[in-house]
Amino acid sequence: MLFHSTPRTDGFSMPAEFAPHAGTWMLWPQRPDNWRLGGKPAQKAFAAVARAIAQFESVTVGVNHNQFMNARQMLSAEIRVIELSSNDSWMRDVGPTFVSDGNGLRGIDWIFNAWGGLYNGLYFPWDLDEAVAAKVLEIERATRYKAPLVLEGGSIHVDGEGTCITTAECLLSPGRNSDLTQAEIESHLKDYLNVEKVLWIPRGVFNDETTGHVDNLACFLRPAEIALTWTDDKSDSQYARSLEAYEFLISQTDARGRKLIVHKIQQPGPILISAEEAEGVDAVDGTLPRKAGDRMAASYVNFYFCNGGAIVPTFGDRRDAGALETLQKLLPERRVVGVPAREILLGGGNIHCITQQQPRVG
Repeated sequence: MLFHSTPRTDGFSMPAEFAPHAGTWMLWPQRPDNWRLGGKPAQKAFAAVARAIAQFESVTVGVNHNQFMNARQMLSAEIRVIELSSNDSWMRDVGPTFVSDGNGLRGIDWIFNAWGGLYNGLYFPWDLDEAVAAKVLEIERATRYKAPLVLEGGSIHVDGEGTCITTAECLLSPGRNSDLTQAEIESHLKDYLNVEKVLWIPRGVFNDETTGHVDNLACFLRPAEIALTWTDDKSDSQYARSLEAYEFLISQTDARGRKLIVHKIQQPGPILISAEEAEGVDAVDGTLPRKAGDRMAASYVNFYFCNGGAIVPTFGDRRDAGALETLQKLLPERRVVGVPAREILLGGGNIHCITQQQPRVG
């Protein structure tokens, strides 16, 4: 069923990711112009993420028809595998944003245009991805809101108490909603997420091909408390971006008037694509090249909350252990689990980007 009202009008809102989940949705990687060696290394990484999450909650993985048997064999038995066509595997960005009134569940179907459409999008076509949200909601028998806004789930985080964080770099980029002002975009966010305040961080992580998704830079750990990607190296291209984000956030209050506490999480790397990794990606016109020596937008903040856990990307980097230790101290009520995620990073995102939570209701 398609609703022509808004979640705000109907009393529905987006719960925080750290609130209880009914389960997690993912998609399966396979496109050879993004994932090296036909996606085989990435599939192992996705399977490891799904397995880690399944320790805490149910997981559903959507798979194209020609990968169904392969995915079913690679994924453990407790993980549900369904046929769900997609152009790529970024469920955070193409899947629905679920909203709840505490008892019922509905979902927002945003407009998806591959992170910039014909202006600066990352691939074409994206028609299968554009249909994913509606299909997930159909499977869950959840009412759908079709939002009049180009937006990916990785571009927003909410605290569940009226506050949303995003980046101006992303939502104001010309390839998304060039016909809308910042005030108009904010109005849509308030109507569809049912939030009272939107905090516009200036920019995201350096070289992030999503045009600065907030989920690679900052996230709510709990209301009024944020984790932020950080580097102490003033010569690093990320330093100015993290500093301006930090100074902005500590100067703000949330929707309930609380000053924000910001925890700095040291970034890894810099992490560069190796020649071997670059050679494994098929070169196709109209897609983003993967060149040896390119810097990847690696971040430990691109982690995923699940029931009683937090699934954190690791990169075989000297800072891995420190990041896991810091996050475990910040999240004492959860078990922090590190999963090797370089292969996911090679595709342009990370663990948060490939997952989408379905809130628990009732």
